[in-house]
Amino acid sequence: MMITMMRAAATLALTVLPLSAPSTAHAAAAVPEVLPIGVAVSALEIADESREGYRRELFRHWNAGENASDGCDTRREVLIAEAVEPPTVGPRCTLTGGSWWSYYDEQTVNSANSLDIDHMVPLAEAWDSGASGWTPARREAYANDQQQASSLVAVTARSNRQKADQDPFEWLPPASDALCRYASEWTATKLRWQLAVDQDEQDRLYDIAAGCGGTDVEFTPAP
Repeated sequence: MMITMMRAAATLALTVLPLSAPSTAHAAAAVPEVLPIGVAVSALEIADESREGYRRELFRHWNAGENASDGCDTRREVLIAEAVEPPTVGPRCTLTGGSWWSYYDEQTVNSANSLDIDHMVPLAEAWDSGASGWTPARREAYANDQQQASSLVAVTARSNRQKADQDPFEWLPPASDALCRYASEWTATKLRWQLAVDQDEQDRLYDIAAGCGGTDVEFTPAP
């Protein structure tokens, strides 16, 4: 009943606040969309998923990152960007010191080696949801996406490996205070890259959204 009511309310909101289709000019201008979480969930396309043909190496990562001259790959650039206390950056982008906050499990981490960089929507899930039809260049852009902060997140290796390639119907962060942020960032990533959801996944997102009043989903359509 709660999911049905949430879906109805979100659908009504979309008739008042439609999600604009990202034109080429819109995407190039990097204009963000901001939607209430329930409305954002209702904007997700529903489609069957298929993992046929998936191989992790079809998503090239980690590449040279946003700044090819800094000697840091995408992983290290994300670690530097998300550090609570900045690490010392040495030769060949060796990171020493620093601290990070893993919001999935509310853990402070004091070693870069204890962190994984999680793809908010895992590579296998992205493949299932539409990336199987992308060019290799687009898959590489997705796998190294630093243009939207929620696409890649530094978290404890343990929580990332527990999550693996599961969607929100199958896995959620163990920290209850993380749920609204996680659902928002998952939805933002799927909308940014125009990835679909299956029905169970959308229902779980609606269920979470029902307890996340005031939470917005902000995303910029990928070019």
